[in-house]
Amino acid sequence: MDNSMDKYLGQLLDNRYEIIEVIGTGGMAVVYKALCHRLNRYVAVKMLKEDLALDEEFRHRFHTESQAVAMLSHPNIVAVYDFSRSSDMEYIVMELIEGITLKQYMKKKGPLSWKEALHFATQIAKALNHAHSRGIIHRDIKPHNIMIVKDGTIKVADFGIACLQNAQNTAGQETVGSVHYISPEQAKGEDVDARSDIYSLGVVLYEMLTGRLPFEGDSPVSVAIQHISSTPAAPREVNPEIPAGIEAITMKAMNPNHEERYQSAEELLADLEEFRKSQASIPANVGAGALGMAAAETGGYMTAHDGERQYIISKNVEPIKSPRELSREGYKRRRGRSRKVSLLSGLFVVLVFILAIFVYLWNSWLKDIFTEAERINIPNFVGSPYEDIIENEEFAGVFNFTVVYAVDPNSPQGMIIGQSPEAYRSMMLVPEGIDIELKVSTGAQMVQVPDVINKDYRVAIQMLEESGFLVETEIKASNEITKDYVVSTNPAPGQLLSAGSTIYVIISGGPEVVTVTVPNLVGLTQSAAVSALERANLTVGTISPVESEMPEGTIIWQSTPAYSQVKEHTKIYLQVSIGPKETPAPTPEETAPPADDDEVSPPAVTAPPPTEPLEPVGPAGR
Repeated sequence: MDNSMDKYLGQLLDNRYEIIEVIGTGGMAVVYKALCHRLNRYVAVKMLKEDLALDEEFRHRFHTESQAVAMLSHPNIVAVYDFSRSSDMEYIVMELIEGITLKQYMKKKGPLSWKEALHFATQIAKALNHAHSRGIIHRDIKPHNIMIVKDGTIKVADFGIACLQNAQNTAGQETVGSVHYISPEQAKGEDVDARSDIYSLGVVLYEMLTGRLPFEGDSPVSVAIQHISSTPAAPREVNPEIPAGIEAITMKAMNPNHEERYQSAEELLADLEEFRKSQASIPANVGAGALGMAAAETGGYMTAHDGERQYIISKNVEPIKSPRELSREGYKRRRGRSRKVSLLSGLFVVLVFILAIFVYLWNSWLKDIFTEAERINIPNFVGSPYEDIIENEEFAGVFNFTVVYAVDPNSPQGMIIGQSPEAYRSMMLVPEGIDIELKVSTGAQMVQVPDVINKDYRVAIQMLEESGFLVETEIKASNEITKDYVVSTNPAPGQLLSAGSTIYVIISGGPEVVTVTVPNLVGLTQSAAVSALERANLTVGTISPVESEMPEGTIIWQSTPAYSQVKEHTKIYLQVSIGPKETPAPTPEETAPPADDDEVSPPAVTAPPPTEPLEPVGPAGR
């Protein structure tokens, strides 16, 4: 683990999440166990490593992906509760899973039974189906990212991090995902979609059934090349007890051609469920047949099925024994036949591949060399109006135009923005005409900006993206709008913009905390002190009259020290002087001279000096 991340142990993040211990590390992040003090529950905090947190673009992608993944809510996906973005750290708060990874489970148990593999694969497919329906591709499905809870529930983790890895590596044309589970299109650095996740799930299912990976190599590059150009051994070659139905599902999910793969997780789920139902209908006391399924006797015929078709094997035969009941020699013969069939199948695939390459070369190059015919250079149609081209009699009978439309805000509607074959290519002129595909601009499709003001930012982002806009977010303090709700958008709601435009969304970070400096009030008159507090946006607390040697009406004490920093509107309590304590006037006895023994004088009468009554002093009077 990066030692720099140790500093977070024992800290309280955002005054809420107490970091307790490290529970996992990766190339990008460290995962901590933490206690949420607000909800009194344990959570997992995934924090970006410091070197990545310094990259502003990477931090922005991390923040954006976190928002997207937070919208996922499915029992087979690790829930994301919260995320935080500050000047020096980025982290996601997730559901804390008490369990082990599927990889750890397989290392401990070895190959799984087909029932257990089916149970796990179905849950993973459900998680992918939910994520794909919301436009989120995992890109790194592998047993290490799949958690098994104690009750057998599967939880798929690391959706956001996987998306982020893809965003980070695309610019460098590097492959994304773990190389043993990577799809061929990922290995080639091409764009990926939901079918890439399905391929990776096929590899995981293969490993669960056989106990080994489909491709191994001395280096990651050699493994990636095998994903592109090789076909793995069928699971039943490794373990003949695997039913043919689930083998077929596995191999279809792992088809290197993404067009022949399952096109959606929903389609894969349908086949998994159909296979489960077919197995449930098989009597428990019947052995596995030659197709890896159970055989049932009906009307004197022995039949077997693989979940899709039913086969009549023979009439009046004994039930076929399972591989466990076969003799050693019989098992060897069957395995030998299986290997021969696999070898012949492999040779057939290679021949088909070579034939396909030859056909492609012949149509694109060789035919032009070995065939003498008139040749023509393809004109440049790009930049011309589509209608002018198709109505041009000069091209009639020479070219067969087909059109595909694309949104291009920078090109007017009807303008040709691409063509295939490309311009100036020399091609043979044939009687049926040369096929030309033209890409035509639809112009800028104008969409009205939806009103998302004062909506939860997660809902707002989803609404904007569903309307076809890109979204950039910024958090600012707001005293009017609730935290995590939208303050404003630019452009404003109701404006018409072209699809694909960027909407800048300001999200409330809650009320802004403003601090002010406490003025020095000691020595000021009461009215001057009150004015000074009001100018500093502070609140006047109770003003207490106190006897003091300082002049009457002067502030002699303030509750908060001068020049300290406090929040606006903090109450400041004062004490005001009412002057020194008055000395009582002397009595006549105290002021008369001592009497002479020989002379008695009448007592002097001294009137007390007149005094003015004291003005009453109260909290508001001084």
